[in-house]
Amino acid sequence: MKKNNNKFETNAIRTQLKRTENLEHSVPLYLTSSFVFEDAEDMRASFAEEKERNIYSRYSNPNSTEFIDKVCQMEGAESGFAFASGMAAVFSTLAALLDSGDHVLSARSIFGSTHSLFTNFFPKWNIDHTYFKIDALEEIESLITPKTKIIYAETPTNPGVDVLDLEELGKIAKKNNLILVIDNCFASPYLQQPIKFGADLVIHSGTKLMDGQGRVLAGITVGSAELMDKVYRFSRITGPALSPFNAWVLSKSLETLAIRVDRHCENALKLAEYLEAHENINWVKYPFLKSHPKYEIAIKQMKAGGCVVAFEVKGGLNAGREFFDSIKLLSLSANLGDSRTIVTHPASTTHSKLSVEERAAVGISDGTVRISVGLEHIDDIIADIAQALG
Repeated sequence: MKKNNNKFETNAIRTQLKRTENLEHSVPLYLTSSFVFEDAEDMRASFAEEKERNIYSRYSNPNSTEFIDKVCQMEGAESGFAFASGMAAVFSTLAALLDSGDHVLSARSIFGSTHSLFTNFFPKWNIDHTYFKIDALEEIESLITPKTKIIYAETPTNPGVDVLDLEELGKIAKKNNLILVIDNCFASPYLQQPIKFGADLVIHSGTKLMDGQGRVLAGITVGSAELMDKVYRFSRITGPALSPFNAWVLSKSLETLAIRVDRHCENALKLAEYLEAHENINWVKYPFLKSHPKYEIAIKQMKAGGCVVAFEVKGGLNAGREFFDSIKLLSLSANLGDSRTIVTHPASTTHSKLSVEERAAVGISDGTVRISVGLEHIDDIIADIAQALG
């Protein structure tokens, strides 16, 4: 992907396919499963990859290409591939790069489905993993084995919004010749670009802030052309490709990503400050709160704190259940990054597959609440939270 000097917001709007003979201002939908060839030689050369062109929408499609190109510009990546969901992106990326006998070194604080991938499925293919503590990066090198191939992490983490030092992770990966894969979903490319700090590949669930309105499932991985070629060849055979319609929706959504995320962050910081002063709250975590243990790292690598606030209600499980049942305006859902504020109980939903001990190890208590702060007026968001806490 050729880089340019345009600002983020300009690339989000102006990175698009060349116009057809119809001179359309907005890229149309390409709802087609396949593409035709001019003659036998054109077909042969296309399948032999002697020319770059669309063959089949499982391989590529103009709408997917536009979406990928936009994210590559945003992240400063060379290449990418778009998937049907965020977990399809996580699995396909790792599966394309790992062989039987390999070892993954992962942050302990990761999404519940990614944890299940490491613990329930990769062992069937003799792929091992070790977790490192997110607040003890100095111990990572002692956990590296001759079989280690990938360092994997989320930052900010799900659901505890802990922050990992991307620059430090990049240095460790480079020193030990390892592939650094970062899930950048909570930040979005607008707030954070891990490749600048040494990441080789960056993964997003497009379902979240990229879409931003709870309409479509999507995932994307971008990064170095060499590694993405392996991901592409694995994915074109196994078939987790993003649908053209969803790619078209996402390309339109990215045009407003910056302005939406600015509002998300503004609202989230105000809510975090309100919760921090509330008598019925034990603790609050938000990357741009000065009380966050990694505040200095957050402001170094992020433009703002994101849309997710984590906190614990006093009174344990029963108080937490009463809080959830008292919510009136906001949504009880497991999604995040939506225009609508969403309240989630990680222990019983997104991270329910973890044992009590595993949840405790990453700071998820029975009373932990994750709020994805939306675009409603902040006064209305706080009013609903206040009455639920009361």
